[in-house]
Amino acid sequence: MRVVILIVVAFLARIGGAQAPDTTHKAAGAVVSGVVHDSLAHAPLAGAIVELVAADNPGSFALTAVSDSLGRFTLNGVPDGRHVIGFFHPVLDSIGLGTPLREVYVDRSKPVRADLAIPSARRVRAAICGSRSARDSSAVLVGIVRDASNGAPAEGVTVVAEWVEISFRKHGLSRRVPHLVALTGDNGWFAMCNVPSAGTLALIASRGADSTGLIEVRIPPGGFLRHELFLGPATSVIAEGSYDSLSSQARRIHAGTGTLSGVVVAAMNGTPVAGAQVSITDGPQTIANAQGEWTLAGAPGGTRMLETRALGFYPNRRRVDVISDAAPVSVSLSTLKAVLDTVMITARRINPDPAGFKSRSRTGQGRYLTPQDIAKMQPLTVSDLFRSVPGLRVEFDSRALDKRIFMRGSNGPCQPAIYVNGLPMTGQVADSVKSGVGVVTLTADDLDTWMRPNDVTGIEIYPGETAPVEYQQSMSGCGSILIWTRLKR
Repeated sequence: MRVVILIVVAFLARIGGAQAPDTTHKAAGAVVSGVVHDSLAHAPLAGAIVELVAADNPGSFALTAVSDSLGRFTLNGVPDGRHVIGFFHPVLDSIGLGTPLREVYVDRSKPVRADLAIPSARRVRAAICGSRSARDSSAVLVGIVRDASNGAPAEGVTVVAEWVEISFRKHGLSRRVPHLVALTGDNGWFAMCNVPSAGTLALIASRGADSTGLIEVRIPPGGFLRHELFLGPATSVIAEGSYDSLSSQARRIHAGTGTLSGVVVAAMNGTPVAGAQVSITDGPQTIANAQGEWTLAGAPGGTRMLETRALGFYPNRRRVDVISDAAPVSVSLSTLKAVLDTVMITARRINPDPAGFKSRSRTGQGRYLTPQDIAKMQPLTVSDLFRSVPGLRVEFDSRALDKRIFMRGSNGPCQPAIYVNGLPMTGQVADSVKSGVGVVTLTADDLDTWMRPNDVTGIEIYPGETAPVEYQQSMSGCGSILIWTRLKR
């Protein structure tokens, strides 16, 4: 069943086989002009097909114009009388709305101004999700899923959105991962209400063996987001390396037949960034040449996450569509200094020995990273601190669809218990993306989102059961990681 929310119940009538009038010469009658505005993007809407017909007899005539880059349109030769004007645009399809209409009355061939607009986020949200209380700050996510091979709307696709909620409780920090599920209609359209109004969502679409990658989307301040997704075909799986000595299980790399190309430049001056590493998450990777140009062959089709890294620059993650006519991707990398200059840092008095850090470091039971060690490592993210520690690996978990910290355990790789300023970072997870129900610990993505490397004042790493009793994960057989920060306990 086609899912479409209509702002109005009237449709513009079209004349079969009729040609649009020649607007290069002014015809007898009035001039109707205006601007088409995108109230969601707060910008003019270019490429809108504006159509005007007689209100009483829509089949008698039709005038058509296309809005320019500034959203402007002009219709010449409009006869006296009452008319209806509206417009068509792919954006309307993507948010599930019908054509917004308005009446225009022409008298004695006087020029008429008739501005048109996509409804505001508030009105669209009310049309899709219904009325809500003034205290309800939830957002709405809408979009269309298309087949990556031909661009056709994809019916019966499951779209899952999830996000992390972290709250402080008496016995520690609780981590919860709520999720929403939607199914696309025959026009590929889907909608999700009660989405958190701030922060980042993880989004994935799947139908059978076909899927998108796990992508990140940020909800804008207006509380309304529309997004187009491309569903890629089933991909083969290639073994690449292993978890070092942690396990014999190989990392899974998804291969496809798509090709993506682009260029990497420095945001400051536009110069090429040679040697930049460009990769698709859980997919192929390549290196930019001396001109900053790169090509990814064998990329899995559909909407994916592209990550670009280069020494001295802050990593860039962005959504890309691997489709047949994909435009080249231009990536601008900011220097670490430029990024840090935009961050306001408030200094607090640092406890030089947080909860016995120094005394425990003398026992030799674990491994310890002091503020001096952390400064020498120059990490970009908190999880980077664990990449060079023996016995630890930061890997993308294809089952959980996020980055996690793995420790060498007695029975293979395992997830250590994580404590931040003495509080256990655990919670319950049960959803359709992650398999199973049970206790989980903070992921690498959570740590990178929640804190910055310059917040960390010390780290303790204990393999197996060597951690102090108060910092052991009962009967887990895995170790513990203690992180001490400038943040309040």
